[in-house]
Amino acid sequence: MPGLPNESCSRPAVFLDRDGTISEEVGYVNHISRLRLFPWTAEAIRKLNQAGFPVIVVTNQSGVGQGYFPEELVHEVHEKIQAELKPQGASIDAFYYCPHHPSARLSAYRVECRCRKPDAGMLEQAALEFHLDLHASFMVGDSTRDVESGIRAGAHTVMVMTGYGRGNLEYQRPSLPRMPDWTVENLREAVDTILQHQGAASQVKVI
Repeated sequence: MPGLPNESCSRPAVFLDRDGTISEEVGYVNHISRLRLFPWTAEAIRKLNQAGFPVIVVTNQSGVGQGYFPEELVHEVHEKIQAELKPQGASIDAFYYCPHHPSARLSAYRVECRCRKPDAGMLEQAALEFHLDLHASFMVGDSTRDVESGIRAGAHTVMVMTGYGRGNLEYQRPSLPRMPDWTVENLREAVDTILQHQGAASQVKVI
């Protein structure tokens, strides 16, 4: 992508999907009461904070475009996530979300965009704003869509079996351009894997 930062002066990050990865998959989080973080989420994110990784959430929120809930609720949910993480010494550096869908019911959100996963627009935007090296970064998610987004960005990919993960991997793997680099049970195991392989991941991947 033109304009991405020079890798020689940038750093790796860990990108996290939201629903099904850091919080329980409940369908649309169309009310704040439906948000439930996994019990291991804070510990996992704290480890990434302590290791010096920027932690960035990238999430599709097409329910906005479908009129299921207002865009303000997305911000409210993200504020609650931060509030629940803070007492446990964990924090997320930034949240990126895509409210669009090519067949959205609300015309303002009916967009063919590059931010909607499996495209890599959110990761690329974060790379510009945080001076990140995408080739040394990690994308963690519970769907083949998350994995493909990471692949398109040139990042290392970790697929968790929480949320839609197990079914997605079993039934949708033929749609993947490449299998995830690692497959693990949950975010806790994903972070342990990332910390074990972070040195090797600093090498530029050949796509």
